[in-house]
Formats: sequence, C-alpha cells, structure tokens
Amino acid sequence: MKRRDFLTLSIRSAMAAGLTASIPVDLLHAHTLQAASLAVGLSDPAMQPLFMNPAPNALDTGFKYVPNSGRLRIRAARTVQMTGLVGMDGFTPVPTTVWGYGVHNGPVSWPGRTIELAARQEPLEISWENDLIEGGQVVSHLLPVDSSLHWAYSLNEYAHYTLADDGVPIVTHVHGGRNDSPFDGNPEYFFSPRFRVLGPRWEARYYRYGGSDWNDVAGTCWYHDHALGITRLNVYAGLAGFFIVRDKDDDGLPDNVLGLPAAPYELGFAVQDRMFRHTGELFYPAFPGDPFYSEFIEEEGVVLPEQLFPDGGPTALAEFFGDHMVVNGVIWPKYEVEQRQYRVRLLNGCDSRFMRLRLKVVPAGEIDPGPGEPVPFYVIGSDQSLLEQPVEVDEVGFAPGERLDLVVDFKRVPMGYRVIIENLLGDAPFGGELPKKEDLFPNRRTDRILAFDVVLPRSSVPDTDISVASALGGGINVEDPPPPAVPGVRRLALFEGTDEFGRLQPLLGTAEPVMDVTGREVQGALAWHSPITENPELNSTEIWEIYNATGDAHPVHVHLVYFQILDRQAFKADLVAQPVLQHNGEEGSGYRLENIKLLGKPVSPEPQELTRRDIVTALPGQVTRIKMRFDKPGRFVWHCHILSHEDHEMMRPFHVGTGPF
Repeated sequence: MKRRDFLTLSIRSAMAAGLTASIPVDLLHAHTLQAASLAVGLSDPAMQPLFMNPAPNALDTGFKYVPNSGRLRIRAARTVQMTGLVGMDGFTPVPTTVWGYGVHNGPVSWPGRTIELAARQEPLEISWENDLIEGGQVVSHLLPVDSSLHWAYSLNEYAHYTLADDGVPIVTHVHGGRNDSPFDGNPEYFFSPRFRVLGPRWEARYYRYGGSDWNDVAGTCWYHDHALGITRLNVYAGLAGFFIVRDKDDDGLPDNVLGLPAAPYELGFAVQDRMFRHTGELFYPAFPGDPFYSEFIEEEGVVLPEQLFPDGGPTALAEFFGDHMVVNGVIWPKYEVEQRQYRVRLLNGCDSRFMRLRLKVVPAGEIDPGPGEPVPFYVIGSDQSLLEQPVEVDEVGFAPGERLDLVVDFKRVPMGYRVIIENLLGDAPFGGELPKKEDLFPNRRTDRILAFDVVLPRSSVPDTDISVASALGGGINVEDPPPPAVPGVRRLALFEGTDEFGRLQPLLGTAEPVMDVTGREVQGALAWHSPITENPELNSTEIWEIYNATGDAHPVHVHLVYFQILDRQAFKADLVAQPVLQHNGEEGSGYRLENIKLLGKPVSPEPQELTRRDIVTALPGQVTRIKMRFDKPGRFVWHCHILSHEDHEMMRPFHVGTGPF
C-alpha cells in the first residue's frame, strides 16, 4: 500500500478508536535497501570496526573556542577527516571530505569546536563566515541539491543565482539560545561565500549572544546551519557543534556548587547517523537506485518531470536513516573511563532518527550489546536546563535536536568491562512504541552507538556523589516575570500532504479557523510562505496545543523561547482534504481538522521533559500542550526538527509583537 494512503486510513481508524500509541508505518523494505546499497557502492556497516577508535570529547578544554575580547570569528569551510571508516579491504582507513566550523584562517572540524558562555555575562560577538570557497572559486556541494524545493535560490529575485556561480548559502542558528531576531539564524538570513549574496531578511554580519536579556541558567545548546531548504544537507556535511551555557552553580569547575562531575569527567557527544561510499565520501540518497528512492518516489506513483529531474533526481526524500552511527565525527567509537561518576551530555544531531537509549554491561572487547545487564543512570537535565533533582532510569527517549544531560556511575561496572550505549529503536519513523524486527536494516548495527571501556586507574581527584537525593535547583519556570492572568491558547496541527509532484510533504498549520496577519481567515495545512498566523503579543504567555494528524512522531522546535511541556492527550477528528499552495504557484494537497474530540485523560511529561525545553515530541493521534512566554520582538520560526521535513515546508515563521511582518 502506498505510504500516504496507508497513513490517511490509519489516522482515521486510529483516531476513531482513540489510539494513543504507534500508528504502524510500512516504510522500509530491508532487502530492497540492501540491494540498493550494494548497487551504489556504499560502505557495508558489517565490514566496519566497532569500538576501536577513540571518541573525541567535545567538552575537552582543548576543543573549546577561546574568545578574544568578547569576540569570535568562526568560519565554515571544507576539510578532510578520518572517521574510522575502512575501505573494501577491511583494514585500510579511508578519508572523508566534510564541512566544518573553525577559527578564522584556522582549521575546521566536524563537529565544530565547542562554544562556552556564562549566563548573563558580557555579550559574546560572533562573526559567522562562509569560507566554502577555495582558490577564489566557490566549492560545489558535497551532496545532491534538489533545486525544485522552496529554498534559498528559488526565492523571488534570487532565481538567477546558482550554486556553481555563487556558492552554497549558509546561516548559523544557536539552537536553544534566547536570541534577538536579527541574530537568530532565520533561514531567510542566509549568505553566500564572502557575503556576495544576502538573503532577503539578512541584517547583520556580527551576531550577539549573552548579556542581561539572554539565557539566564545553565543548559546544553548547540549551533548548526539553518539555510532555507538545504539545512538537512549542510548539517549532514558537518556544520554543527555544541554551545554550552554556564551559570554560577553549574560553572564547569571542580568545586562547583552542585557537586557535578567536571573536566576531565564531563563529556560531550554529538550522535548522528550517516551513509558513506566505500571510498570514504559522504553519501546522501537522491536518485533512482539509491536507498529509500523506490519507497518514497516510485512506489508512491510520484511523477518527476524530466526537464526538472533529468536523471530521476536529485530529489528530496521524506526521511533519512543512515546505517553508520557516528559520534563526534567517528563511527562507533569508544571512550576509556575510570570507575567513578561521569557527566555525559548527548546531542541527537540526526536527520530523522528517534532513539531510546539504554546502557548495557558486556565483557571487554564485546561489540554486541546482546543480553547484557542494563546499568541504571541519572538524568540530570535536558535541553536548556537542569532538573530540580536527578531521576534514576534504565532507559530514556532521545528525539532529533534534543539534548540529554546524564550522570553515569561507572563504579557499578566491574573493572575491565565495557558499557555499550544501546539504541532500542529501529531504522524507521517513530510512532511511540519500540519497533518490530522487520523495521531494522539487514546486518543492523544502528542498535549500538558508543562504548565506554572501564579500564583507567582511579585518579586522586575526589569522586562526585550525584544521586536521586541531590538538589540541582533546575526545572522550568515560565512564570517569571508574572504572565497575564489567562494565557492565550493556540490550536495548531501537524499534517502530511503532497507537493505538486505527488511527493510526501509534511506541513504545519492550524487546528481551527484563524485570521492571518493580512486579515484573511485560514484553516489547516499551510506552507512556509503563507502569511503569518502565529503573532503573539510582546511579553505574552501562550499555551500551544499541537494536534498531530500524521502517522509519525515529530520533534517540534520553537525558536526564541523555552517552554514547559504540560501534557499529552489522545484525540479523534475528521481529516478533510484541501489544496496547499506551493512556493512556485503550483498546487499540492493537504488537510484540515474538523470535529475534534479529546479522548481519555491527559498524560504527564516524561521525567527528562521537566526542564526548560525547546524540543517536544508530538506523538501521532495526540495533542501536545506546551506553555511559553514571548519576550523579544521580531520574526522567528517554529518547525519539525526532522531536517528532511523542515526543508520540505514543515516550518512556519511566527512574529512577536507588531509588524512589519
């Protein structure tokens, strides 16, 4: 059955039955995928070494930027890295060309070096520079670019620009930062190499972060490219890194007030999934014969005009799941630890992959998590803050764009043993439940991520004693300063429609009739370019009710704010088809919701969600409620953080305060 038909039928039947969990997705066909992988000369994950190469620590003191008088110049450029990948002979290392961030006129790396800033300190000024240019010539993209999408060079007055002549546009977003609008990395603020092409809303060459009106508590943020319509490709090429916020209690020093593990016992790992050619190059599917192409294009009956897609592509595909797990730019690495507590910050930098993490103890040298004993660990924070106190768990969810702040006590592990971070979810869109075995790749190795080898002798540095009894003083507070007595409530929705070619197109929209900023009444699915419908008043507090009318979970990210996750609740509704205007004036299809009825009782957030959040997982067939305060004026965006979704219109601008819009 075609996927969109399957989803339409499943949503209706699930809503009618009041389902709250997974809606099955018939998406990935393992044998087709394996055959396609061999056909295009891809690296076989079963031939790659596991847990042999050391994992770089993104919070290592030597991997942090050092500002000069409150300023940094950070460039994006091309480089070559060794990821631990070996060639077809099974032992010869092969290099991978990537894009990375680094200091002006200096080396760049994937991920970029870590930025660290104290909350409410003097502002940090960063000049983000596009150095995707070599020998005076712009470099071509490492990956196939679908120019049929709504992207930077498809905008009015930009269609005469080309990648070959003008280079790849970029713009950096500090994800989790309470950024002023001109410095937020809005997708339409893009710029080409040497600033030759500037996006229609470009304002500033120098971005300001910090100061009295920025983030006021410690948290784990990150920075990544956000250029319109090619975010998925620019991030995949390597443009991402950590941005750590400190405060007086969580200052990162050994004598910190909270007693948290500090350097060298504080670790940062960005988890991503990738595909590689056997010669080492990054690979991204976009043509007939590539993995996922048949499922999303041919089996869907999509018609791609020859004049726009001369080789059947390149075309954007609805999701991406890599078969190699990469941590800080290294495939399946290991990290050697002592028998003591470590603070482990994790970033899910994947395109589409939800994970559920568990720690497993296995003998030394073992590469399969198998039936090993789970190791409990402490969740101490997520996204933009710490929890009020640690929560001990055996496993934890991990959505795209989300950050987790953990404490792992390796005293619970015998000396000489290994702890593997295991991923319990499959290689398919997530619907709220653990996967069935048929969801998995053949020779699957995406069920494991990183190994800790408990082999180092204990140093003389005193161990920490984080436990469920510890007081961290974090959590959420969107009531400071006091909001209006009755917060405004917006009813929004997530949809799946199709674009003008019949390709699956995820969309945002409203769950009820509303007036946009032009005074026109609209309802249901809307594309990015439609007039703004979310226009909060400055300093207002609102509750957003997000109704997920799709078959998959979506990680929803709202710029500018942090929010409190209130609850989730099942609902049912009628899905009514309606047209959706595309960026090029053509017509696609979408839906609106009618006759919404809530089912059952609201469900409270998960323990790791009781922090200052900027990512929330909206589950299919459920309404997710979040509460936030809009205290800076200007234009921002909210979107699904499945990067393939946001690049294909699952993103909408919102504007705080009065226009112009």
